Amino acid sequence: MNTEFESNPLIDRLPEHLKQFIKPQDYADYTPINQAVWRYVMRKNVDYLGKVAHDSYLDGLKKTGLEIDSIPNMYGMNRILKEIGWAAVAVDGFIPPSAFMEFQAYNVLVIASDIRQLEHIEYTPAPDIIHEGAGHAPIIANPEYAEYLRRFGEIGCKAISSARDYELYEAIRLLSILKEAEDTPEADIKKAEEQVDFLQNNMGELSEMSKIRNLHWWTVEYGLIGTIEDPKIYGAGLLSSIGESAWCMTDNVKKIPYDLSAADQSFDITKPQPQLYVTPDFAHLSLVLEQFANKMALRTGGLSGIQKLINSKALGSIELSTGLQISGVFTNVIEHEGAPVYIQTTGKTALAYREKELVGHGTESHADGFGSPIGKLKGINLAIEDMSPRDLQAYDIYEGKQITLEFEGDIKITGEIVTGTRNLQGKIVLIKFKNCTVTHGEKTLFQPEWGIYDMAVGKEVISAFSGPADVHSFDMISHVPSSKTIKQKKSAAREELENLYKNVRHIRENKPAEITLKEAFGAVTSNHNNDWLLCVEIAELTHQNNDHEFTDKVISYLEDVKLRRPEVAKLITNGLDLIFDKVSA
Repeated sequence: MNTEFESNPLIDRLPEHLKQFIKPQDYADYTPINQAVWRYVMRKNVDYLGKVAHDSYLDGLKKTGLEIDSIPNMYGMNRILKEIGWAAVAVDGFIPPSAFMEFQAYNVLVIASDIRQLEHIEYTPAPDIIHEGAGHAPIIANPEYAEYLRRFGEIGCKAISSARDYELYEAIRLLSILKEAEDTPEADIKKAEEQVDFLQNNMGELSEMSKIRNLHWWTVEYGLIGTIEDPKIYGAGLLSSIGESAWCMTDNVKKIPYDLSAADQSFDITKPQPQLYVTPDFAHLSLVLEQFANKMALRTGGLSGIQKLINSKALGSIELSTGLQISGVFTNVIEHEGAPVYIQTTGKTALAYREKELVGHGTESHADGFGSPIGKLKGINLAIEDMSPRDLQAYDIYEGKQITLEFEGDIKITGEIVTGTRNLQGKIVLIKFKNCTVTHGEKTLFQPEWGIYDMAVGKEVISAFSGPADVHSFDMISHVPSSKTIKQKKSAAREELENLYKNVRHIRENKPAEITLKEAFGAVTSNHNNDWLLCVEIAELTHQNNDHEFTDKVISYLEDVKLRRPEVAKLITNGLDLIFDKVSA
């Protein structure tokens, strides 16, 4: 894995499991056509979005160091982003939603460094540097929105997924790659679309991650701000799509006041959105986010939180009322009267307190799982964690004592107490036993020959969340995507066209060029008659040079292209309107 990239303090403090997604941005990989695509989209965006985007957009373009004429070097952007407390890193296409959100929690903007093909200039299903750089980056210059984004990441990365969520992520990633790649057989795209469609329509009960992804989609990606009658754009998916940014402002798209119900509104990435949500201001986004977080297992804990972790079949954590945190793959919970009375993990498990692993309680000590009763002792109103030293002695919960502890729900522990571990407030969080037997009714849960038994102390589960309490407890550097982005094919014809774009760019920048504009126009019309963008650039330069005869010739040719290729007619018109200062959407 190549991890060479220019860093800064914000990137340096990222945990290793996030750094595994970072890749170098090889600026030399951007071709002259790529640069022309960036320039076309940005010129169109600044012209049109200046009228319909939130005021922060144009200000943010300046503050984040984004240029209209050139694809940004994101590690150059970092020097400017640092001033507003953010950083940027390059990644390869879609990364898992939880990782994407965790980057946000560290104030790091994730940017897919590839750029869309000319054929997908209006919209690409794959994340690219136009979407991430020109969409997300400018708006984070607004402090209130930036804090919403950071807080969203902080909460979102703790959302518990279902086993099917990751299937959907992989399916969407594959579909986006196939659609963006050139010459992908239609059968392959259709098959990938059908798989995404099937998963989207068969997710079952939406997981926390699915719901918070919905909130992310309807705000960060496709959000509108202002009033229903006069909304402005702030969502990156709209800001980076010259097609959808115009479409969303029409009456064809229903506008709905943004509230918590958006969490239950799923989306389909393969189709235009039939409705969008409008927030009155950025502060309202944070209000809805906190309303959602209040319903998450992160804040509610309890039996339902543990069951969500079991259903996820993934690494997660619970926190007990003493502050003890148990991290692992939860596989079983025994309940009594609607409350958990025993929890069980399988495989590597770690214990922590305040996100820091307890000494002697890492995955090596609990390599085969961890089980413990939770709750109160039967017939005793006072929980162990609330007992004073005198209470503990009175109930024989004391070092060296042979004791039987009977918990509510028919959980019984018999053994000799070795020692106890206390938290900073003096509450016991763990009790260590030897010669220990743990039973639930007639079923044995632990027996003496298995070794030392560590019993967690806590009368209730106050939190349940995705991932480990201490990120250093587990080896999480395991990202192996099922698909990789496909680079554009190279051919002699493509190389010739790229060279024509390069020369026209040099002419515009007053750099030495190998050919004249007329030679470039002759070559592109003779050998590349499906191309349209280079002729738009040539028309711009001839117009600037007041060469009216040549300009008319180029425009006449472009009119022929519009007839031959009606699918690009609007793009050509929009490009020419920019040159001649006309208004178009």
